[in-house]
Amino acid sequence: MSAASDWKGRIGRTLADSEPWWPEPVRPPAGAPDVVVIVLDDTGFAHFGCYGSTIETPNIDRLAANGLRFANFHTTALCSPTRAALLTGRNHHTVGMRGLSNWNTGFPNCTGRITKQAATLAEVLRDAGYATFATGKWHLTPMSDTSAAGPYDQWPLGRGFDRFYGFMQGETDQFFPELYRDNQPVGRPVPHGQRYHVSEDIVDESQRYVRELVSAVPEKPFFLYLAFGATHAPHQAPPEYLAKYRGCFDRGWDAVRDEWFARQKSLGVVPANTNLPPRNPGVRPWADLSADEKRLALRLQEAFAAFLDHTDTQIGRLVQFLAGIGRLENTLLLVMSDNGASQEGGPIGVLDTMRSFNGVPERLDEAVRRLDDIGGPNSNANYPWGWAQAGNTPLKRYKQNTHGGGIRDPLVVHWPARLRDGGAIRRQFHHVSDVMPTVLELVGVSAPEVYRGVPQLPISGTSMAYALDPANADAPTRKDTQLFEMLGHRGIWHRGWKAVAHHERGKSFDDDVWELYHLADDFSECHDLAAKDPDKLRELVDLWWAEAGRVGALPLDERSGELFGGTPPPGSPRARRRWVYYPPVAHVNSDVAPAIGSRSFTIEAEVEAERPDGVIVATGSCHSGLALYVRDGTLRFDYNLFGHHFRAVSRGRVPAGRANLGVVFTRIDRNATAKVVVNGEEGAEVAIPFVMRMISSNGMDLGHNPGSAVSDDYAAPFPFAGRIERVTFATARRVVAAHERDAQRAEQRTEMGRE
Repeated sequence: MSAASDWKGRIGRTLADSEPWWPEPVRPPAGAPDVVVIVLDDTGFAHFGCYGSTIETPNIDRLAANGLRFANFHTTALCSPTRAALLTGRNHHTVGMRGLSNWNTGFPNCTGRITKQAATLAEVLRDAGYATFATGKWHLTPMSDTSAAGPYDQWPLGRGFDRFYGFMQGETDQFFPELYRDNQPVGRPVPHGQRYHVSEDIVDESQRYVRELVSAVPEKPFFLYLAFGATHAPHQAPPEYLAKYRGCFDRGWDAVRDEWFARQKSLGVVPANTNLPPRNPGVRPWADLSADEKRLALRLQEAFAAFLDHTDTQIGRLVQFLAGIGRLENTLLLVMSDNGASQEGGPIGVLDTMRSFNGVPERLDEAVRRLDDIGGPNSNANYPWGWAQAGNTPLKRYKQNTHGGGIRDPLVVHWPARLRDGGAIRRQFHHVSDVMPTVLELVGVSAPEVYRGVPQLPISGTSMAYALDPANADAPTRKDTQLFEMLGHRGIWHRGWKAVAHHERGKSFDDDVWELYHLADDFSECHDLAAKDPDKLRELVDLWWAEAGRVGALPLDERSGELFGGTPPPGSPRARRRWVYYPPVAHVNSDVAPAIGSRSFTIEAEVEAERPDGVIVATGSCHSGLALYVRDGTLRFDYNLFGHHFRAVSRGRVPAGRANLGVVFTRIDRNATAKVVVNGEEGAEVAIPFVMRMISSNGMDLGHNPGSAVSDDYAAPFPFAGRIERVTFATARRVVAAHERDAQRAEQRTEMGRE
């Protein structure tokens, strides 16, 4: 009896009276295109040259000149939710991604994972016979699931991709990224000191995946999801790109915004009757800035422009590669951003984004002394509000907000085999959840009603395929209604009208002020009709509540930063107070590393070495972090507070042979002290003026520091010259006041002595 119940051959006593049978291989419909979806991060509506900016993006512009630009395309206002909507064709709340994949609030709309009731575009295309590749930023796995223990069901390979190379977090250092290949972390592919940029690396890997596929099975189409870290902070680019933009924006953000707005009108990206809104709240006139404020703002904008220009070059490399192997003609290629330009740089900008996450403002005098670091490996920079506003021209507000500046984004569609009116602009209202049904319709594949035994949620997106036909260039949109909600900000579009409310944190949602715009006549949301047409506003607000209940957008929740490092979900690696590692172990990302931010903690390492030297623990980067290491025979602990180093050193030398080495870190209100410990003997105490809540988005390594050096006291990777048997971390239950310090130190020393 055959184990294959669906086998259709015949088995006799001998081969002569038997009939073999092979199942037909799964193949996509004849002529199905390759599909490439390129996603940029935090790139505003105006940032591409073909959407108005003077930043050079010739490769994207060339795609637009031979393809289509969508001028009324929308996203969710934040990265993980946009990616979830893109890959599932559903509302991001419905599939469990209200906010970032770092967050799990215990409600169905914010689990940090995409429900299995929503098969991804990769899963559907792979089952239809496509090869599927993901490179670059993922940020769709609950970060509590990104340890070596998994589970891996929400990693790229668990959600339909055959291969993955990139990073799991929402951001990464462009020169020293946290990289993963398939289901495991890998090191930076080139040694310290050699040229490297992650955007170049992920395009190289994308080309390798495609090259190997078409060399082996050229008849098999592929889906490539290429998600750049650009242009999310940190804004970093090779030096020749930084040099290219020196002085290019000296006229200031008001003049640049006006120039880009005029270019948008001449390009036809915005209607001729569009008005430019007033400056966003908190954005000062350029003329009112001091000389130092201008110098800092200009360098930050130059770094952003260099970063975008460099990314465009990588897109050009990919397009040239596809043309060279004969695959560009029948490739459906989309280039888009995941949300509007970022407001996270604050009013003057930052050299280290971890400052803003810790509520520490940038000191202008300190920043100006480091102007030459901006854009390079020693900065983690983000530009100020004024430049983000220019990037969103002519729209209001920014990423995170549900006004146009947060949710209206560029979309370029290129497909030589099918598009017949290259360079045209489409104005139909569409949303990122429309991408999946569009691709499926153009490929000729249907979304399954049941996937791997799980009944599927209906696709809520509306296919944009009709809009690719020149005959429908001016056809009305086939979309009816779209809800927006992000961090308590709300909006709804319905048949050309939009109601939107900007939420102020800490205030009742009942006190939010709703605005009303007729977007069909008011592209930039300049003319609030709420007072003039209260009935229409009431209709839309009521519709918002109805849609919110339907798609699962409730409960309203304004939280964001406080969800980082908050109460971990049960069973996650951080849901305890003690961690024991047995090196060598792979890199541990920041969301599953020991939860030592804002806490008192101890680290104890059991080591054996003839000549002790090197890193024992390093977490973070050159921008912020902490490191425990041996140098010149002494044990040292370096607390890197945004580039300011507070170092504790042992009194005596670390002995040869076996030793217990550690540090006692005691938080006292918002300050702390630290002492290193060698076989029970404490070193000198160092006072630390501020305790970081979020230490770094870069994770932890044991036995070496493979990324950028956390301490300026050694050169990375500075591997430990010996054996590390185990490293134990323990945290205190609560923060102590100054008068409790001595008692807690005694408790910590006892903790260090336990197995």
